[in-house]
Amino acid sequence: HCLAVRTVCQREIDCDRGNGYSWKITLLRNYWKSKVKQEWLSGKYSNIPSQFSLPEKSMYPMDVDTWGEILEAELER
Repeated sequence: HCLAVRTVCQREIDCDRGNGYSWKITLLRNYWKSKVKQEWLSGKYSNIPSQFSLPEKSMYPMDVDTWGEILEAELER
């Protein structure tokens, strides 16, 4: 599971591991973030009519660099 999460959240996983978090804690800290980030990166929310159309789990606290990745992916579409 950790390696699957790392494919989406490599920077976050590497940072947590570098800060001494165990794999278990690292997975718990990043699992849902990776799910939401993957949906954004895949374009699932590219053409929504309004913020009210977003499903409840479409948002997750993410850092500036993560949102930058998502916005770059949107610009490339």
